[in-house]
Amino acid sequence: RVFYCRGIYLMRLQSTAHMASRLQRAAFTSSRTPALGLAVPRFTRQLYTNPDFEVKTPDDALGLLRQGNERFVQGQILAPHRGLGRLKDTAGVQKPFAAFLSCADSRVPVEIIFDQGFGDVFIVRVAGNVASTAVIASLEFGCAVLGCKLLYVLGHTSCGAVKATMNPQAVPGVISSLYYHIRPAVENAKGDQDKAIEENVRIQCKSLGISPVITSLQEEGKLKVVGGIYDLATGKVREIDC
Repeated sequence: RVFYCRGIYLMRLQSTAHMASRLQRAAFTSSRTPALGLAVPRFTRQLYTNPDFEVKTPDDALGLLRQGNERFVQGQILAPHRGLGRLKDTAGVQKPFAAFLSCADSRVPVEIIFDQGFGDVFIVRVAGNVASTAVIASLEFGCAVLGCKLLYVLGHTSCGAVKATMNPQAVPGVISSLYYHIRPAVENAKGDQDKAIEENVRIQCKSLGISPVITSLQEEGKLKVVGGIYDLATGKVREIDC
């Protein structure tokens, strides 16, 4: 018999032990529920749908984020760890599994697009997702002290900071200080804004290499640095080679 739970259709099994095992594996089969007329998605890879899944490696962390974004794009979000219980559990301690260097753009809510919750991800947000000294210091804390196993540099389509750097104008205050960090990507892109956005992610990934803390964790296999571009129109995150 089919029942509905938190946006996912699961089969009610005769054995309680068997059902627990199925839930842990989160093995879904493709079918259609006649009563609701909704198709159940088929996932050939294991889904980390258990909110208490233990992230042991950088690859575990990356898999969790990939599939969280897949759920978000397909409208099958679990919204894990977003209740008051989780809020209280993390009030005294945080153990995020991934750190992010993300743009400050209001349309890029990292926890939502990767379907995560309180205490899951450690995020540093700054216009243009630039790796300044202060930003790197914060990311060092997230990785070395809090134990993040993945460091994700996340850019996005139609990035205003990149666009402004491509066509610099007089701006108030210290806004133009961002141009310094983004200009190398703009020069490499030769007028192509989409390419400049990708190049900026790659360059910021490389800029993290000045940190002996981050490079040491990478060499020990305890941390992986990856990059991606979030599409504002589709919600999909596309990983790029850093």
